[in-house]
Amino acid sequence: MAEEIKLMKGNEAIAHAAIRYGADGYFGYPITPQSEILETLMAEMPWETTGMVVLQAESEVAAINMVYGGAGTGKRVLTSSSSPGVSLKQEGVSYIAGAELPCLIVNVMRGGPGLGTIQPSQADYFQTVKGGGHGDYRLITLAPSSVQEMADFVGLGFDLAFKYCNPAIILADGIIGQMMEKVVMPPFRPRKTEAEIIAECPWAAQGKLKNRKANVITSLELDPAKMEENNLRFQAKYRKIEENEVRYEEFHCDDAEYLLVAFGSSARICQKVVEIARAEGIKLGLLRPITLWPFPKKAIADYAEKVKGMLSVELNAGQMVEDIRLAVNGKVKVEHFGRLGGIVFTPDEVLNALKELIIEN
Repeated sequence: MAEEIKLMKGNEAIAHAAIRYGADGYFGYPITPQSEILETLMAEMPWETTGMVVLQAESEVAAINMVYGGAGTGKRVLTSSSSPGVSLKQEGVSYIAGAELPCLIVNVMRGGPGLGTIQPSQADYFQTVKGGGHGDYRLITLAPSSVQEMADFVGLGFDLAFKYCNPAIILADGIIGQMMEKVVMPPFRPRKTEAEIIAECPWAAQGKLKNRKANVITSLELDPAKMEENNLRFQAKYRKIEENEVRYEEFHCDDAEYLLVAFGSSARICQKVVEIARAEGIKLGLLRPITLWPFPKKAIADYAEKVKGMLSVELNAGQMVEDIRLAVNGKVKVEHFGRLGGIVFTPDEVLNALKELIIEN
């Protein structure tokens, strides 16, 4: 079968991929720069083709609790928002993680704090990988750097969420959400039948069946001994995810003497930085974390034995740089370079920062 290729925005790719994956429901609320996800879903009217529910909730809080309910029945459900909207969802995200339910969340980041700006940012790294809600929980975090990956990570995110009974999030930024590229469209997958959901998700709330007790979905446990058991089970699951699901990409790292570490749109810019640096005789490489959690700390630790220094390049005040420093454990110098408030750095700015902070220092 010939590939189906279309030109579209990153946000539009999310919407089309959700329909094609066989998602059962989307619950969201408009906010720039991700509103095209909801708009595209409404325009495509999947309720008339696949039966997918698309609903604009009255608020972000309502949307995440609708996801909580849908996920509890074993359905493939997702939501999307942008930074301040995702902040509003954090209580629900913690509940979903505590109830060990699979779902997909999309955050197309904008500048903050507060209402901030509608321009792109990567300042929600801490919120996402350190737990924006309360309690000891983790989100499987995928960071796309192309419109193609926006489409591909919908299916991957759902698959990982259901594999581990854990929420997954696509952490994109406004650049990737708004930019247009050619996309190889994912194949259509039928929605799961009720029988398939019951067979694949024995934990799901599907009513009182003859051959089992009724399932109860909750994150509440008043017995501290049992709650500790729950938390220990969560931590064991997170260790398994860290062992099996780390993803990253390397660019000209084989002979690198210096290393850039960047994700999302920053990584795209850093590819050009590597090319310019190598033309000047600087052996520079790029490591792009694809999973921000689990973080590729072993790969970074291995490079700490080979390179003279690392520069974390982020559209924020310095967040991922802390995880890089933890991975490096003092073996080489690690510095940060970023821009704030929706300003995007140029390749020349990044290369100059590398020279000033790492090479000449």
